[in-house]
Amino acid sequence: MAMYQKLAQFYDSLVKDDEATKDWADFIERHARFQKVIEYACGSGEITCELAKRGYEVEASDLSSEMIQQAKEKPFADQIRFSVRDMRTFVPSQADCVICLCDSMNYLLEDEDFQGVLQNAYNNLTSSGTFIFDVHSLDRIEEFQEEFYEEGLIDGKGYEWSILAQDDYLVQNFVFFNENGRPDYEQHIQRVYDPLKIKEWCEQIGFQVEIYTDFIHEGIQEGEKYFYVARKESV
Repeated sequence: MAMYQKLAQFYDSLVKDDEATKDWADFIERHARFQKVIEYACGSGEITCELAKRGYEVEASDLSSEMIQQAKEKPFADQIRFSVRDMRTFVPSQADCVICLCDSMNYLLEDEDFQGVLQNAYNNLTSSGTFIFDVHSLDRIEEFQEEFYEEGLIDGKGYEWSILAQDDYLVQNFVFFNENGRPDYEQHIQRVYDPLKIKEWCEQIGFQVEIYTDFIHEGIQEGEKYFYVARKESV
């Protein structure tokens, strides 16, 4: 079942958070010096467009053409080079900063895919560039041992959303009801990784790594997200 097809048109209404978008952009500016940024899995383009608004050159891609279409309709989108592609597939390009945010790395379900994207980022970076990404914390597995369930109306249509932890995976199920009450289903599966294993993979590739929890706390602490600042060593 494909992801971010039906969800794309409701995504911003469901999870958009202007304050969080600002926090992500501020975090990137604090931890990287850059003029050009490449974004993997840009989604609906909230952070993408915020960076363009701040005057950066942005090249962004996502596997979902529906999400790219949502992003292209936003302010400052005309300043961004968008493309539809899989972040596991390397495209030769160079930037001072590469980003992959909003737990997009958790959609990589196999070790080799995760490591492959780390290598792609390393190869996309100029000397001394920085790869910034975030992942779900281990606390999310415990949080969703009991199923999260939400239902209501979104953009005038009914929806249901559930999240349940299964081993080291988070399984999200979405149901959107059209005007005739017919349901459309979409399932998302994310893998929650050992944060120290991720750090080890980064270092094996050649990154120097700093980890933060929830934007401001240094190191691995209790929280929702781990933020990795992986700096490419000068050669």
